[in-house]
Amino acid sequence: MNVYEGLKIPPQSKKTIVSVGSFDGVHLGHKALINRLKDVGEQYNSKTILVTFDLPPRFVLSQNKQFKLLNTLDEKLSSFKNAGIDSVWIIPFTNELAELSHNRFVEEYLAGRAGVGHLVIGHDHSFGKEKKGNYHDLLRLSHQLGFSIEQVAAYKIEGTIVSSSHIRELLLDGNLVAANRMLGYLFRLSGRVVRGNQIGKLIGFPTANLSLSDPNKLIPSTGVYACLVEWRNQTFYGMSNIGFRPTLNAHQLTIEAHIFDFDQDIYNDTITLKLVQKIRNEIKFGSLQLLKKQLYTDQRTIKELFKNQPPPT
Repeated sequence: MNVYEGLKIPPQSKKTIVSVGSFDGVHLGHKALINRLKDVGEQYNSKTILVTFDLPPRFVLSQNKQFKLLNTLDEKLSSFKNAGIDSVWIIPFTNELAELSHNRFVEEYLAGRAGVGHLVIGHDHSFGKEKKGNYHDLLRLSHQLGFSIEQVAAYKIEGTIVSSSHIRELLLDGNLVAANRMLGYLFRLSGRVVRGNQIGKLIGFPTANLSLSDPNKLIPSTGVYACLVEWRNQTFYGMSNIGFRPTLNAHQLTIEAHIFDFDQDIYNDTITLKLVQKIRNEIKFGSLQLLKKQLYTDQRTIKELFKNQPPPT
């Protein structure tokens, strides 16, 4: 897969099959659009290009500084590569780009640089300054600039439209089962293992403390989760805790994982936590002994869960 960044994109054929969007999460709705893009490319024996942004427009323009991303740029590119796209063009989203009219964006970027011959867009696609451009504007521009266009229907699960915003809400509610179903894969957090306060080791539950690779990544609600842990191309079962460790009177959010049946020194290594299901909320215990007792209960619950329902990846 070719990856082009900024405005450094070589001249493209004028019959390129193009789609454009943020693709935050690369969920099942996005994958349906990508599959259609590939089908059209094969039908016309043409190359496919996904045009996306280094950061979602909402992230750059939002006044809410708590807005976080479903996936990092590297995760997004990995999903595109696995999907079999020919090329990805990453455009830096800036305040200047946000001021560009929808007419100029199509003329300069999609037609002028991406060489669009056929455009595939999502059911709710809007673009350009103040997101005033829509399907009808694209249809008009397609006649003027000589390309064809189609709109992919909304992807639904049991009548609910799959969307990045809905998945974000589910994650913040701790509903990993529903979020993962809409994503089509297990939501993940990646980062470097750093040293903690060693309390987990003291009570028989050593943990890998995660320093996120991207601070803009969304973190689900606090609590204890069943998870898979990826380390050096190996996968282990485990349980993770996201929270403030109230039993220790700590006040800083931490992400840590206890890996089952594991005894390796992984400090400074990169690991990925794939969150399967939330087991319980974070609780303040009266002593470390009570916390230890609960952790044994959590471990039994999670091992039983994995025994009965081996998770997807």
